[in-house]
Parts: sequence; C-alpha cells; structure tokens
Amino acid sequence: MEAQSSSGLLLSRKRRREGSNGEAEEGERLGKKIPRCTVGLKHPAPFADELVPADNKPYVRVPMEEAKRGTPPERPVRVYADGIFDMFHSGHARALMQAKCLFPNTHLIVGICSDDLTHKYKGFTVMNEDERYDAVTHCRYVDEVVRNAPWTLTPEFLTKHRIDFVAHDDLPYSSAGSDDVYKHIKEAGMFAPTQRTEGISTSDIITRIVRDYDVYVRRNLQRGYTAKELNVGFINAKKYHLQERVDKVKRKVRDVEEKSKEFVQKVEEKSIDLIQKWEEKSREFIGNFLQMFGPEGALKHMLKEGKGRMLQAISPRQSPSSSPTREERSPSPTFRLPFFSKTSPPPSPPSPAAEHPYVL
Repeated sequence: MEAQSSSGLLLSRKRRREGSNGEAEEGERLGKKIPRCTVGLKHPAPFADELVPADNKPYVRVPMEEAKRGTPPERPVRVYADGIFDMFHSGHARALMQAKCLFPNTHLIVGICSDDLTHKYKGFTVMNEDERYDAVTHCRYVDEVVRNAPWTLTPEFLTKHRIDFVAHDDLPYSSAGSDDVYKHIKEAGMFAPTQRTEGISTSDIITRIVRDYDVYVRRNLQRGYTAKELNVGFINAKKYHLQERVDKVKRKVRDVEEKSKEFVQKVEEKSIDLIQKWEEKSREFIGNFLQMFGPEGALKHMLKEGKGRMLQAISPRQSPSSSPTREERSPSPTFRLPFFSKTSPPPSPPSPAAEHPYVL
C-alpha cells in the first residue's frame, strides 16, 4: 500500500520543460511527504526466455473492468510495454512506472527491439542491444524483459507471452509503412495509454551533445581519452588543447578578479565601520565639549560662581546709616596702674561762683 501511495504521488506531479527549471515540480515535491518504505528488490528482472514455461492452462484475457477492480494474487494483470530504451533515462523509467501502476496487481513485461530492427526502422543507437537489455532489467518497475521484441505486435506474440494489455502513449506511432503500429491493439480494446514525460528524451540528450560537441570533446580529452578514440584530427586536437589552456588562464583571471572584489568589499565594509565609529566618537567628543565650554556649559557656571565669591571677598562691608551717640557707645575700659589700686575720694562739687563766674 505504501508503494502504491508513493507511486500515485509521483504520477500526480507535473513535469515541465527545460525552460521552467523544474520549479513547479520541486515545489510540489517539497510540499508533500512520502511514507518510508523498503523495497526488497535485490536482483535484476529476468529475461523471458530464461523463465520456466507457463502452465498448460488456456490463455484467457482479463477484461478491463476486472483488471481495475483487482485480480487474485496468483493471476496478475500482464501488461506489456515495448520500446528502444536507448540511453535509458528518467522519461523511460516514468513510462514504465505508469504501466506498472495501471492496475492494483500488475506484472510488467518490457519488450526491447534488437539493433537490426532499430537501425532499420528508427536509426542508429548510442547503446547496443545488450547494453539496452541490461539497463532495463535494472529498473525497479520491470518484472520481465523480452529480448529481440517484434516491431509490430502479432496475435501469436500476445498469446505466447499471455499479454492482457499493451501500455504506450496514445499518440499515433507511424512506422514500418503503418500510420499507427498500435491501431489493431486499440481496436481490440487491449491498449492502456500512458503519458510522455515532457522535456526529456533520447533525441533531446543527443541534441545537447551535438550542440555542445566541442565542450564534450575537450572534456573527454582532459579526462584522458585520446584524439583517435574520439575520432578527432591532429589539428583539431591541438586546437582543443589550446582552448583548454586559454580557458584555464581565463578561470584563473576570473578567480583573481573575484578574490580582489571580495577583498575590496571587505575593505569597504571595514572602512564603513571605522567611519561610523569615528562619527560616533566625534559626536561624543563634541557633546562633551559643548557641555563643558558651551553657552550654558559647566565652565560658565564655574566662572560665575568664582566671580561671585571673589566680589564678596574683595568688596568691604557696608557701614550703618547712623553712628551711635557718645552715650550709646559702650564705655571704654579704664586703664589703671597696679600702684593706683586704691580708690581715690570723690571730687568736691564746684562752687556756685565757679559755675557762674559773671555772677556777683
């Protein structure tokens, strides 16, 4: 059940072309979590001609309705998918995954055409037939591989391998003088359509290699392949070696430029920090200066206080407005010598004649 749920999640993902950079698919992939499961596959899928022959029971196809409902474990729905599978990639794997997930109980048989048929009807391949056979056997969705599969499916081939349905994308496949090699399969009700994965195919991969031919030749020369192995002439080989040296120099110059930019950026950051610290210190210094020497600074208050104290110390006290009379003044102390310590008799009162000399 876990494998089916994870397969359903994979089928629901949208595939975008190269230009989208896979942003939509990556967003969906990050948004949902898949339950953990351990698949017990330890061996590649077997080849059909190496399996024990099937029992002698007559071949009876499973109807579509019964296949969708689910069949008994001993009678899985046998689905056949064929192709060239040159340079086996994720588009191939997704197509086989869809074929495997068509029904709850599916036995997936994959047919692979030989080099002779492929070169005759489609063109030259990068991988030979043995490499293509081996690549498909290691796909986790495949249960059985048919080598040297026919280009057009015949009733005898379908009966021999007890095939219930044929899985392929529903676009007409014109080849071998036919507008659609799967036309008779569709008319018999045995066709189960799948969807192509946009943006990835063997032709697309070959196009990338041809488009960037010089890049890949230089790459392989750098990895140790000889010019003869790459079918490159002497002059072109020297040209590629020269280009590689020039590119190395360019990379070094680019690295130096990047490092110099980083150094300049660090110096600018440090200078900005120093300027900010200097501004802060200068503001602090100016504030302290104004607090001390400004119009209302501490120095002015100190001078005012000192001036007031100096004036109080220099100026005399103000004399009273009226001086006291002789009677009001306190008597001055009498100075007596020690030998005049005895008190003398009081003086005699004056005579009347003395007080009034002109009185006769």
